[in-house]
Amino acid sequence: MSVKASLSAKDAKFRNFALNDNMWRVVLYVGLPLALYQSLNQLFKIFDSMMAAHISATSVSAVAYLSQINLTLSALGGGLAIGSSLKISEAYGAGDFGLVKKRVSSLFAMCGILGGVILILLIPLAPEFLRFAKTPDSFIAEGTQYFRLELVGMVINFFNNVYIAIERARGNSKRILHLNIGVIAIKLTMTALFVYVLNSGINMISVATIISQCFLLSAAMVNLNEKDNAFGFSVHSISLKPLVTKPMITLSIPVIMEKMAFSFGKVIINSMSTIYSSLTVGALGISNNIGGITTMPQMGFQEGGSAIISQSMGAGKPKRALKAFGCILVINVIIGAVLMSFSLLFLHQISSLFAGNDKEFRTMISSIYRYEAYGAIPLGINSSVLALLYGFGKTKITLTLNFCRVFIFRVPVLWLLQNYTDLGSTSLGLVMAISNTATGAMAFLIGIIEIRRICRQHNLTFSRLSFRKNTITEQS
Repeated sequence: MSVKASLSAKDAKFRNFALNDNMWRVVLYVGLPLALYQSLNQLFKIFDSMMAAHISATSVSAVAYLSQINLTLSALGGGLAIGSSLKISEAYGAGDFGLVKKRVSSLFAMCGILGGVILILLIPLAPEFLRFAKTPDSFIAEGTQYFRLELVGMVINFFNNVYIAIERARGNSKRILHLNIGVIAIKLTMTALFVYVLNSGINMISVATIISQCFLLSAAMVNLNEKDNAFGFSVHSISLKPLVTKPMITLSIPVIMEKMAFSFGKVIINSMSTIYSSLTVGALGISNNIGGITTMPQMGFQEGGSAIISQSMGAGKPKRALKAFGCILVINVIIGAVLMSFSLLFLHQISSLFAGNDKEFRTMISSIYRYEAYGAIPLGINSSVLALLYGFGKTKITLTLNFCRVFIFRVPVLWLLQNYTDLGSTSLGLVMAISNTATGAMAFLIGIIEIRRICRQHNLTFSRLSFRKNTITEQS
């Protein structure tokens, strides 16, 4: 059954802007609010860790460990949202608004089915699942109920990820930013109340997350309640037929596998790091959070850029898609260089926020992050290439790239450092630097190969790097 849908005046205006205006303006308009959104998310994680640390150092380590397992599972919904939203952006760029509405509505339905299956299976089997994931017994004892609550929050977040992906596709980056500020305000207020006033444990940290995510879900229900709009949800527009769902699922499966493999690799790293001490897991998690100050804004431009690129391809404008990639690359490298410098300059003060008066814990955090920081620029290159690959639907290549990042450049290297050096916990920082740098180099080579292939396929010539005018010209 065909579905009739139209664009609001605002959505039509953004589509024209994204497909025809100056690319620097488009990338900054879409990417900057998303970069701020990701940065706020990272600050929220940092404050969350600080509040967990107020309970105890063991608590912050348990939260760091269990959160990584939760991220492995959330990759199912997150990967489905990313892959499917690219097909939504493509249909939006192509002007097939009926297909946009079908894909939006069907995507929510698929997330509902997926979330229900996860809750039914894992809530009753939480302790067994955590043992299967090699979770230390002390973390299982303290964190089983926390993990169950996190599962509930994760399923709510499935729907929120879809909503955010849809708003990103239609250019509503500022709305995403404003809603996220509300989420963070609620989350931090509730967590502070539970931890500092009521002296609650880590379970209430998860309850605070659920409450804040429900706020975003409520906003999604209001903003997508547009019957005739292409981006509105409609039960009658749900279609699980292969013609609608297969392109979304096909593109999403490599993204899901990629994100699950990456998160599971981190779980392995966390497990390997416990040979030093249980607190090392917390120090590594905090180091990763500090590193996120740099990498999260880059991810914001990656997500915004992939939507712009897929829209351009849907409209049959590969030259414009490659132009977007060039802008994203320059921005992400600058972000990496600037924020890495600031984080290293103020590392003592930042690490003290987490460690308090525990000098040994602070030293451990600093020794890991000092090495990890140097991956900021290579990861900026990696994020830019991922935006290119996602936008062109090359999710199998992104799977390969991120698989290598963890299971070739990270886990084996850590095993070698642990068995053939006496670096101690510092080896965790060193392995992060090695894996991130190697990933950036691999992404750079893949980017060159793919750009050349795209140019050949679409009869384009990439002459020289200059962003004042079009550098990619059609061959005569």
